[in-house]
Amino acid sequence: MNAAGTGMDGLFDVAVVGGGVVGCAMARRFALEGARTILLERSTDILAGPSKANSALLHTGFDATPGTLELACVRAGYAEYLEIRERLNLPLLETGAVLVAWTEEEAAKLDGILAQAHANGVTDVRRIGRDELIAREPHLATAAREAILVPGEHVIDPWSAPLGYLHQALENGAQALFSAPVERGEFDGSRWRLDTPRGSVSAALVINCAGLWGDHLDQSLLGGTDFTIRPRKGQFAVFDKAAAPYLRSILLPVPTERTKGVVLARTIFGNLLVGPTAEEQIDREHPSTDGPTLARLVEHAARLVPMLAGMPVTAAYAGLRPASEHKDYRIRAHAERRWITVGGIRSTGLTGALGIARHVWSLYEGLGSRHTAPAAPVWPRMPNIAEHLSRDFQQPGYGEIVCHCELVTRREIEAALTGPLPAGDLGGLKRRTRAMMGRCQGFYCSAHVCAIAKGRIAMPDKLGETL
Repeated sequence: MNAAGTGMDGLFDVAVVGGGVVGCAMARRFALEGARTILLERSTDILAGPSKANSALLHTGFDATPGTLELACVRAGYAEYLEIRERLNLPLLETGAVLVAWTEEEAAKLDGILAQAHANGVTDVRRIGRDELIAREPHLATAAREAILVPGEHVIDPWSAPLGYLHQALENGAQALFSAPVERGEFDGSRWRLDTPRGSVSAALVINCAGLWGDHLDQSLLGGTDFTIRPRKGQFAVFDKAAAPYLRSILLPVPTERTKGVVLARTIFGNLLVGPTAEEQIDREHPSTDGPTLARLVEHAARLVPMLAGMPVTAAYAGLRPASEHKDYRIRAHAERRWITVGGIRSTGLTGALGIARHVWSLYEGLGSRHTAPAAPVWPRMPNIAEHLSRDFQQPGYGEIVCHCELVTRREIEAALTGPLPAGDLGGLKRRTRAMMGRCQGFYCSAHVCAIAKGRIAMPDKLGETL
C-alpha cells in the first residue's frame, strides 16, 4: 500500500475523492491556494481508471460546443498547461492538427467548423487547400481533398502531467492516501467523515472526482445525483516507431453528432497511434480490446496513410471515458452539504483538468472559504520520458539499461520507486518510466523490472493487466 504525506489526523479543508487527472489537478490547485488537502484514491496508484488510456492530445477547444463549461475549462486548462509546463518539466510535442475532408459532403462542413473555431476564440485556425495539405502531409492518401489547419493542437505526455500535478500538491503540503475507496460517509452539518479501509478522514468539504463512479458516490453519500455515467470505451492501436515519420500533424476526421471520430497521431514516446473507437458499454471496470476492432482501426489508418500498410503494431489498449447523458460537464456545488460534484468529464479531461480545478476553486471561494496561499510554492520537476527530448540514458552515470526497447535505465526505475509519490503498482511504474512498453512489451525485461521492484509495489496476477 502506498501513502504520501505526513498523516491524516485532524480536519482537512478539502478531501478530493479520485486520483485521475482531474483529481490530481484539483489537489494541486487547492494546495497552491493554501487549503489543507487530502486526495483519496481507491487503487494503489494514480491514473488507475479512465486517465490511464487516452489520445494524449492537448486540445485548443476549437471544436467544443460554444458557451459550454467544457469549452471554458478546456481553454483555461490549455493556457495553464502551456504556462506551467516548463517549470514542472512537462513535455510538449508541437505538431498542430489537420482536420481533413475526404469527401465532398465532409468538405461542405469545413466552413461551419472554421466559424465555430473562431467563435470559440481559436483564431489561428484556417482552411487550407489540397496543395498546402499535401505539402504538409505528403503521405496522405490521394482522396484527401482539403482541410482545416489547427496550429495549436499538440501532443503531450498523458502520465507525467497528472503525476506532476499531484507531486506539486504533495510538495506544497497536500496528502494522498491509496487503496482507500470511500465506503461510507457522514455529514454532521459542518464537516464530513469519510470511512475507508485505511481509516477515517474528516474534511470540511468533499470534491467528488470519482470519474466512472462519480454518480454512484453522489447517490451513496448525498442521496441523489443529476447525471448517470454511461461508460464509452475507446480502443487504440499503436504502430511501431518506424511509422512516426509518415505523419507530422494530428490527423482529425470531420466530426459527427455522436463522436469526434478516430484520430491518427504521433505519441510523445515516438510511436503513431490510431483510435479511439466510441463503444457504449455498461461495465465500468473492464475496457478490453478485441482483434476485429483493432484490425479495423489499423485498416482505417492505412487507408488514410497508405505507407502504414504492413507496418507492425506493437501495442493496443483501451480506456473508458466517463461520459454521461449530458454533453457538457456536470460540475455543481451543493453548498448546504459542503460538497462539489465534478462529473461527466469526457475525452477532454486531460486538457481541461487544470481549468476544471480553477473553476471548482472559484465555486469553493463562493462558499465563503478563504486560505492563505504559500508565499513561495515548490515547483518539482518531472523526469522526462518523451522521445524527442533528452533522456536519462543520454546522461552520464545511469549505470544500466534495463528496458532496451525504450532505453529505460535502472536509475530511472529506482527513482520512480522512491520520492514523495512512488509508484504503487507495476502499471504505475510503467507509466513513470516506459519500462516494458516497447516493441517486446516486456518479454525481455519484465523479470528484471519485477526483481528491482519486488517488495516495493503491488504486483499483478498477470503482467498483461498492468497498464
